[in-house]
Amino acid sequence: MTVVASPARAQAERMPEASSPGIRRRRRNPGASPWWALVFLGPTALGIAVFYLWPTVRTLIISFTKSGPFGGSEWVGMENYARLFQDPELIGALRNTALYTVIALIGIPLAVGIAALLNTAGLKGRSAYRTLYFIPVVTMPAAIALVWRMIYNGDYGVLNAALGSVGIEGRSWLTDPNTALVAIAVVGIWAGLGTNIVIFLAGLQGIPDTIMEAADLDGAGPVRKFFSITIPLLSPSIFFVSVISVIGALQVFDLIYMMLGRSNPAMPNTRTVVYLFYEAGFLDNDRGYAAAIAFLLLVIILVLTVVQFRLQKKWVHYE
Repeated sequence: MTVVASPARAQAERMPEASSPGIRRRRRNPGASPWWALVFLGPTALGIAVFYLWPTVRTLIISFTKSGPFGGSEWVGMENYARLFQDPELIGALRNTALYTVIALIGIPLAVGIAALLNTAGLKGRSAYRTLYFIPVVTMPAAIALVWRMIYNGDYGVLNAALGSVGIEGRSWLTDPNTALVAIAVVGIWAGLGTNIVIFLAGLQGIPDTIMEAADLDGAGPVRKFFSITIPLLSPSIFFVSVISVIGALQVFDLIYMMLGRSNPAMPNTRTVVYLFYEAGFLDNDRGYAAAIAFLLLVIILVLTVVQFRLQKKWVHYE
């Protein structure tokens, strides 16, 4: 006997089997392929490798060689490093760099105070003040150096004229070994103040108003709120600025190069590690020795950065 299936039954047999309610089928997403991650990360990784990693490795290799007067180089091993640690100019350059870095860090509390004032509610001309403080950041370093050389000039400088008006005798600020480095550090603080203020303003605007209102209800005054609430909540921004400020101060070169000269009598008291590298690599054409100086500075920066990250656990509050 032949059994003829009904049209409804035939259609039901052709339909796919329904999945159970507790089981969800995984569908392959074409966009989840790991190759897409390589496509997007590739250009950045290539840039880091070409412009950062390879120059670092190349500098390390050159530091073990000695350049000839007509090109070429020969392997000398640790000779450049042995000569570097016996160089009395290195000790002076390290001392000057450390002193400049300490003075440059004074700009951090100064920027915090200015940012707190600019963040005051109801302050008139807030945008104008922000623009004025940020102008040095977008100004060419050569223009900054030229203007401040005129201000510091011992004969017709604006600073000596202002001091003379109140009965204080001026001096030649950039040729006096006792004041040259401090004068340059002041310019560095002034030039980088705008960036720090913008960062601190962003941090201040991220502090919830409810915390300040609760402090007002508890009777806390402005000074108490600033040191007990604002500073702890702003500590992540302070930590970030301190790290980039130390790294930038350890690499200072342009202001010293443009505001002073090689024949300046104050040069021994203002020569930094980067300026020592410049003299060895570009003036004396001793590329191996210059590479050793550069790699030593890299190690110093890495060590200080690691120390800062270790210490930040004790004073930085992320909540």
